[in-house]
Amino acid sequence: MAARYPFAGVAPMDNLRGAALMTLAMFGFAVEDMFIKLMAGSMPPWQIMLFIGSGGAMIFATVTLLKRQSLWSRAFLARPVLLRNLGEMIGTLGFVTALALIPLSQASAVLQATPLVVTLGAAVFLREPVGWRRWSAVIVGFLGVLLVIRPGTDGFNILTLWAVLATLALAGRDLATRSVPPATSSFQLSFLAFLSLVPTALVLAAFSDVPFHAPRPRELGFIVCAVGVGALAYYAIVAAMRIGEVSFVTPFRYSRLIFAMVIGVAIFAERLDGPMLIGSAIIVGSGIYTVLRERKLARSARQPLSPRLRARYDAGESMFRDQQGPMI
Repeated sequence: MAARYPFAGVAPMDNLRGAALMTLAMFGFAVEDMFIKLMAGSMPPWQIMLFIGSGGAMIFATVTLLKRQSLWSRAFLARPVLLRNLGEMIGTLGFVTALALIPLSQASAVLQATPLVVTLGAAVFLREPVGWRRWSAVIVGFLGVLLVIRPGTDGFNILTLWAVLATLALAGRDLATRSVPPATSSFQLSFLAFLSLVPTALVLAAFSDVPFHAPRPRELGFIVCAVGVGALAYYAIVAAMRIGEVSFVTPFRYSRLIFAMVIGVAIFAERLDGPMLIGSAIIVGSGIYTVLRERKLARSARQPLSPRLRARYDAGESMFRDQQGPMI
């Protein structure tokens, strides 16, 4: 397949296939979250991180080797890679803890604000130009987050701050990814991200008063399903970014929230009230508007790619695709 660049045309059928794969990936991640929440009833968060980290690391180590890529390079010590792994560790800890303590639908709704935080961080830390329309979308999206978590009201649950922590950390991960050298592939980044969860889990275990829980056969099945479905979902999101136009495919990431709400109601008997639904709709609407606005600006600029970004696309390693990680 010929390399595609951000301003090159993409066949409509390819965009539809990419959207279908993205939606399938989001369904897979929502199912993975379901299994994590089911495990959280009997296992401490550090143990879940240990199982998912070790299982995912083995899967992506195998894939990386099959791709004839190295599992170790001095490039992995580059500051952006280290910052990315730090964001992955904190973000995964926050989200796994949130899944254990608050409703799945609520945790997923807060997490959908990650692209908005990335836009904010890109403007503040990377000095990327952000116009008043996207600033407005970011502000409106954050108001949606406030509707979901409802601080200062009777409906506020301080445990939702774990989901907020996950959102901030994963946004930091995505920002760091933008500076990762092109020579480090998305499969290598995924291997490192999963691997980084193992020592993090062991450190948390040393300070935790919750002992190791020997998994029963049913829980072993949850572990295998969570790791397997998560890996398949990651593969689907990589394929979606390769096949379709990034700006067309990306909005379908928000379908994860719909799947999470359905699973939350059907499996965990969660109740979705008015503020929760309105806040979720505002977050998703703001995020989609931001993506579409960036697409419009990119097309109107019609500027050629820098040599660095052209190298990424020639290698089939989209900057947006590289941002994916174990939990997102």
